[in-house]
Amino acid sequence: MGVPAPVYQLGEADYLEIERRAEFKSEFFGGEMFAVAGGSLAHSLIATNLAAEVRNQLRGRPCVPFNCDLRLKVEPTGLYTYPDLSVVCGPVRFAGPEGDTIVNPTLLAEVVSESTEAYDRGEKFGHYRQIASLQEYLLVSQWEPRIEQFVRQPNGLWLLAVAQGMETSLELPSLGITIALGEVFAKVEFTPTPLRARTPRPRDA
Repeated sequence: MGVPAPVYQLGEADYLEIERRAEFKSEFFGGEMFAVAGGSLAHSLIATNLAAEVRNQLRGRPCVPFNCDLRLKVEPTGLYTYPDLSVVCGPVRFAGPEGDTIVNPTLLAEVVSESTEAYDRGEKFGHYRQIASLQEYLLVSQWEPRIEQFVRQPNGLWLLAVAQGMETSLELPSLGITIALGEVFAKVEFTPTPLRARTPRPRDA
């Protein structure tokens, strides 16, 4: 009986070297890389609308929004990922001198898809909750005008609120602004809610 070949584990430096030269994005956790799939038309439109609405409302405030091209490192767990929206209030802090990976978001948002919803609201949120600077997390539907909002409370617990409907607005206390769902979901053609798929993703730490 043969001896099983050892499983090669990537280090962070190996991942970053590969990632900076790659033509597609990958998450990294526990020595493994996980390819990030492309989004649907609705996913892309909603993410773009959300970033634009947040940017418009943040004018004159010391907070800056970033789209999914900016990498995030969750320092307590070692997860590297690409949120659909990151907002940093105050000076941006980076994971290294290259200045391409942030570590101190105030707000994060994910547009959920059929293949990532369980991960975004479960394991991924478990990682995000360990970011000391993070005050707010949004899960944005692409099947209806609906945003689930999680806000960190002074006691460390997270309070859930749900905004639903094109005429609804949502206050984001971590940023001191209010966004309109009619703008976030503008021109989106909704499709029926699919059965939720559960795709394995990086484990929570």
